[in-house]
Amino acid sequence: MRLQLALNVPDLEAAIVFYEKLFSVTVAKRKPGYANFEISQPALKLVLFESESSDRLNHLGVEVFNDQAVDDVTAHLKEVGLATTRNETNECCFALQNKVFTHAPDGTMWEWYRKIQDTQTIKGLETPKDAEPTPQATCC
Repeated sequence: MRLQLALNVPDLEAAIVFYEKLFSVTVAKRKPGYANFEISQPALKLVLFESESSDRLNHLGVEVFNDQAVDDVTAHLKEVGLATTRNETNECCFALQNKVFTHAPDGTMWEWYRKIQDTQTIKGLETPKDAEPTPQATCC
């Protein structure tokens, strides 16, 4: 399991250079307007969306490595009375994922997800090579 932090950044290239230096890692996945890092220390999945939004935080999440973990979190969230949305085999952010998400009182989205495989689409839509994807609050 590792924590996920998804940020909106105005300059993707500058952000990639900064985070590669900060965590001494190279970018794990790079697409137009999108990049992610798989950092082992600390255990972090850092996701960057190129966006002019003044809201720097896109969303938070927890990447898990099996479907049982997604099922367990779904059951827990329901047991404690939190509203959830469950998506299975969902194409999102250049990956096929199983996930569940909920929202904090301030609207911050939290998701627990397992990546099944990489894809060539963001949010289920083909992304042309020169296009900049528009991040969605339910995608990562």
